[in-house]
Amino acid sequence: MASTFSQDFFSRNTFWKTLLLLSLLLYLILLPIPFSNTQLFFIRKASLHEFLNTPNDAVRPTNLTHIAFGIIGSVNTWPHRRLYLQAWWRPNRTRGYVYLDRAPTPNLLPWPQTAPPYRVTNNLTARPGVLPRMMHGILELLREENDDVRWVVMGDDDSIFLVDNLVDVLAEYDYRKYYYIGYRSDTVLSNYWFSFDEAFGGGGVVLSYALAKAVVMDMEGCLRRYSHLGFADFIAMKCVADIGVNLTPHKGFHQFDLHADISGYLSAHPKVPVITLHHLDAIFPIFPNMDRFESTRHLMKAGDADQSRLLQQTICYHRLSNWSFSISWGYSAQIYERIMPRSYLQLPIQTFKPWAKGPKPPFLMFNTRPPLNDPCEAPHFFLFESVYRTVSDDQIITTYVRARPRGLPPCLSAGNHSAHTIAHIQVLSPPTKRLQIDRCECCDIVRVDDVKADVKFRECKIDEIIA
Repeated sequence: MASTFSQDFFSRNTFWKTLLLLSLLLYLILLPIPFSNTQLFFIRKASLHEFLNTPNDAVRPTNLTHIAFGIIGSVNTWPHRRLYLQAWWRPNRTRGYVYLDRAPTPNLLPWPQTAPPYRVTNNLTARPGVLPRMMHGILELLREENDDVRWVVMGDDDSIFLVDNLVDVLAEYDYRKYYYIGYRSDTVLSNYWFSFDEAFGGGGVVLSYALAKAVVMDMEGCLRRYSHLGFADFIAMKCVADIGVNLTPHKGFHQFDLHADISGYLSAHPKVPVITLHHLDAIFPIFPNMDRFESTRHLMKAGDADQSRLLQQTICYHRLSNWSFSISWGYSAQIYERIMPRSYLQLPIQTFKPWAKGPKPPFLMFNTRPPLNDPCEAPHFFLFESVYRTVSDDQIITTYVRARPRGLPPCLSAGNHSAHTIAHIQVLSPPTKRLQIDRCECCDIVRVDDVKADVKFRECKIDEIIA
């Protein structure tokens, strides 16, 4: 009898102890702490989310639903820049908002379903100095989008994002740690004016969830410290630095502080996945026979087929003719009338001008080669025309058509084999996403006739030299 009583007593006692401990733990999680109301709202929910998060959830692969986008726009620019956003936004799959400076006018409504939903930025006119819309946008975004968010991505309304590549790149990092990812300006002077360690905002600024939380907690203090600074992305770098975090640079984020024709750059993109393209309003259309928006949609046709290879440079040779082929997948193809090593062809032809130019070189943050009228140096230039998958779904085929006559005689020193009759180049590539970035792909010229060349991509052999 005593034994039964003792077991019942201690069983009930254990139950009440357990209940008391759970209640105390929940109270501590939800305990009010001295932040502003907006910060408290986010931090309470975030703490609860972390408490409920299980170790199994933490190791699930990152996907598009884990990324929240905050796009800074305005009512004045929306009528034409929305076409950039609609080129990459995926309704019901991408999450986030475009933040307008004021409520949209009646002529902008109803709001298109193919664009991000809009929000009106908080009224910051009482704050001294320049309105830090991008910086404050992090707080506004996380007020609404904090359920299972791993990454916060801020950008401008004249940028396009390659979201599949973005997911693959961010999946390599732990969102529970502190990461500030992006890239600097293309010009030396812009970096000198601001910082060589800044992620320039138009090209995209990425914060891990852990860092975004810390930024929100220090938002008021940070904006007080740096209200005298003139640019939101510069303020963001300062705030992040005060938390103890510095830039993790990635060359796939493109500020494009460049003018005029960027075909030379796009034809020799760095060997990393392309993530963003910015300042598309400030450069020539990337496909000269189309306007800027048509050009963007045309490039995204290739991106929709395979973002992992988009703009990736692959080089191979037709040694019988002494020709070098350089393919920027989904954008351009070039034929040079002599054999050139990859070390040379990977340098962009400087068809563009820097946004900001100092009194003397260097002007750019990367090496280039000049455009030349030498027939042994100047390429025959072809632009992306179409993309499709084979019926058997074992290859993706892209075609490139001659953009313009080269207008030069053949390269005599390489054997006088002119490529001026080639009108089309067809490229066959694998249908699978290519995540390997330690080494580029190689290719073979499988067929050449008077008007067409066929190129087939493959992995490089262990001892293969591209020269």
